Amino acid sequence: MLRLNSRLLALPSAGAALLVGLGALGGCASTKINSQWVDPALSGAPLRGAKVLVVCQAVELSIQRLCQEQIAAQLGRFGARAVAGSGVGPEVADRAAAAAQQLPAAKAAGASALWFAAVAPDASYVAPGPSISFGFGGGSWGGGGGGGAGVGISMPVGGSSVSTAYGAESALLNVADGRVLWSAKAVAPPSEQVNQQLADLAKVLAEAAQKANLF
Repeated sequence: MLRLNSRLLALPSAGAALLVGLGALGGCASTKINSQWVDPALSGAPLRGAKVLVVCQAVELSIQRLCQEQIAAQLGRFGARAVAGSGVGPEVADRAAAAAQQLPAAKAAGASALWFAAVAPDASYVAPGPSISFGFGGGSWGGGGGGGAGVGISMPVGGSSVSTAYGAESALLNVADGRVLWSAKAVAPPSEQVNQQLADLAKVLAEAAQKANLF
């Protein structure tokens, strides 16, 4: 479950102008990996040609489906036989626990690995007018241990439009023993085109996993 933790930040007009400026700059940026962890014992592209169950966790059903379809398509570029799972809603706060609950389904599907991704807004930018920003939330994978995910709330002031930057935290788990092989977080620039953000996030994450010699 992605818990919504309200955290409003009142900004003076100068600070608001600065945040709006940063939002405009963010629109020119590219989707990137913010953090990544790889199992030190990993070697030899263990998932090359393997079957992978892809499961995404998001509040919105459409985000779940789009996320799974995009990631499965990207993994197919690297020879993985990726199949989309049923998706996960905001029922389980702990990402590690939510992923572990999907391992039986992955095993039943004959998958060697489970790709689990939690997708949520990472930051929002309001233009024109004052801006209120928020963060993706806590928790970590692999060496850092698991934790609950918190997502702050952004509120536009007045009649302003909001561009949201989505983030995705992904982990690849070995189905046989539940071990996390790799994990990473990617963030897209703020945009009103959510479908394109999800496509870019899937591409960047899949390429990062391939460069980490998983495929």
